Amino acid sequence: MKKLSLLMLGVACMLLSSCVVSKKKFEIAEAGRLAALYSRDSLAELLGISRYDCAMYDERVNALMTDTALLKGNIRGLQALLTSGQNENQKLNANLKDREQTIAELQKMIAQQNQKVKDLLSSVKDALLGFSSDELTVREEDGKVYVAMSDKLLFESGKAIVNAQGKEALGKLAGVLNRQTDIDVYIEGHTDNVPIKTAVFQDNWDLSVIRATSVVRILTETYGVNPLQIQPCGRGEFKPVDINTTSEGRARNRRTEIIMAPRLDKLFKMLQEGQQ
Repeated sequence: MKKLSLLMLGVACMLLSSCVVSKKKFEIAEAGRLAALYSRDSLAELLGISRYDCAMYDERVNALMTDTALLKGNIRGLQALLTSGQNENQKLNANLKDREQTIAELQKMIAQQNQKVKDLLSSVKDALLGFSSDELTVREEDGKVYVAMSDKLLFESGKAIVNAQGKEALGKLAGVLNRQTDIDVYIEGHTDNVPIKTAVFQDNWDLSVIRATSVVRILTETYGVNPLQIQPCGRGEFKPVDINTTSEGRARNRRTEIIMAPRLDKLFKMLQEGQQ
């Protein structure tokens, strides 16, 4: 009998314990349900948070949201700036590549011009090989070829008619010029400083200009040099190569210079395009 009583007592305790646990679970679930139904103020009151604290939290949240929006805007701005910088860098690289190509082309063209001058100098020297240094000289200077013919090779004293020996020299030079269609030719007449005044020549200006013109006529009319690539001018006594106080110096100053210059049209055009 005593054992039966103890057994019943144990069963009762278990039932009571089960009821207690079920009741706690119910209370927790109910509290959760009620919390979900409460408004923010009710929840704050339930949690023991004052309305003032809620307002402060709202301000902080709003401030954080504003800062976040600003940061997003800054990030977008930086991304745009980075993209723009990348585009500019690409443009600069493209421009640099174009300039490098232009420089390479210019260097190639300059090298070709220099070679052309060397070839022209060699051709002129070969053509005029039979004449002595006191009759004519050939030199290269500043990318041009200069042939300086003395007045005794071309003219009689005080005259502007080219003599037979002068025509021979000009004929040999014309053979070179007729093969060089891309050069410009300048004929410069020069005198010493001894004044001259005759029925034909008023002064040394006249003499130098007419002598240059006579040489041009021989080259173009007799030997067929293209008139469009040749032009005469007179320097008179104002561009001497020696002193005028000695007979030797004056003899050197009395000369006709044929100046041959390769045309630089393509080079100038490329330089202008590179500056744009």
